[in-house]
Amino acid sequence: MKIKVKEVPYDKLNKPDRSIHKPPRKPDPLLKKVINVISESELRKNHFKVEEEGMDRLSKDEPCFILMNHSSFIDLEIASAVLYPRSYQIICTIDGFVGKEMLMRRIGCVPTMKFVPDVRLIRDLEYCVKELKTSILMYPEAGYSLDGTATALPESLGKCVKRLKVPLIMINTYGAFLRDPLYNMLQIRKVDISAGVKYLLSSEEIGKMSADEINELIAGYFSFDNFKWQQENHIRIDEPFRADGLNRVLYKCPHCNAEGKMTGKGIKISCGGCGAAYILDEYGYLRGDNVETKFDHVPDWFKWERECVRDELMRNEYHLKAGVDIYMIVDTKYLYKVGSGVLEHDREGFRLTGCGGRIDHKQKPSASYSLNADYYWYEIGDMIGLGDMRAAYYCFPKDCGDIVAKTRLATEELYKLALSQPGER
Repeated sequence: MKIKVKEVPYDKLNKPDRSIHKPPRKPDPLLKKVINVISESELRKNHFKVEEEGMDRLSKDEPCFILMNHSSFIDLEIASAVLYPRSYQIICTIDGFVGKEMLMRRIGCVPTMKFVPDVRLIRDLEYCVKELKTSILMYPEAGYSLDGTATALPESLGKCVKRLKVPLIMINTYGAFLRDPLYNMLQIRKVDISAGVKYLLSSEEIGKMSADEINELIAGYFSFDNFKWQQENHIRIDEPFRADGLNRVLYKCPHCNAEGKMTGKGIKISCGGCGAAYILDEYGYLRGDNVETKFDHVPDWFKWERECVRDELMRNEYHLKAGVDIYMIVDTKYLYKVGSGVLEHDREGFRLTGCGGRIDHKQKPSASYSLNADYYWYEIGDMIGLGDMRAAYYCFPKDCGDIVAKTRLATEELYKLALSQPGER
């Protein structure tokens, strides 16, 4: 999927007016039907199945709050197949509206920004359930999983559930990540897909629980490991490109500790520094090709990288400095390429400078619990997103290796460190 791009000098760019706001609109019934027909047709190719638990407790037209794990673009088709004909709004990032705002609003999408506090969004959600009498579909992880395991959830989620005062539903998908993992350059594998739909809490049950208790419950349902699921269910993936781009996730060699020298190609991932090579086999296991296996599980390797990043932070040795192309979104017409600059990240947070000194954006570690980080974003390149309600910057690193995953890990670990320090919250 691509996005409409326009190159405009930063000083010629219209400044964003975040005061302009449109209330959510109820999904168009005809479009809802069309999307459902397309979705079911696509999912039949993947032998889609769904299992429900407790859904008889939810009446046909009763608004509810639906949380769903986020694995790939096909998640939207899964949601349509599972929820149709229920009327529901979809919480969507603002980039999804570029070039197609009217269509997205008619579908029922509600725009927001990733990892940016948005009080207005809460009011929109309340408007949906109270005035429009529609349900809400949210992907609370706000981004695809990098390594096939659950990503960080916002602490505000429990408070949001309590404020909406409607039943809480969970949709878990199985096979969607394996079919199209984010690192694999949009190459589709032949994998069956299924989903589980569970009624978690009634509005009465929600009223008796604290926000922290609700967060703990939700976190339990967002605990998953797609590679482990593949292994336990003997899912065979024999595509010869299954390790393409795996270096985006496994960017650090466990043998020589070199970073940015890993290459994922075909069925192997190898280090350009020491030559260590691993094979990603048909059942999702890693095994050393010419070295002793240090990690046979992708998430274990990724977890080790996180620990390395945290150690760097504790020793105050972590520092990112990368040249980037800078894009911005100020309206829903285009993604605007405004120039180039330098992105820095350390214990003090982010600093983005560029466009002849016209951009100088700083972001503290306590600003967000995670980072808008993506691979091959809209087929442009690997991306790091920053910003606030005043401006959104999309940075594409140039000639600096695979830094996106490490930057997200560092952001998450810096946030945890910031919370542990009095006065930082």
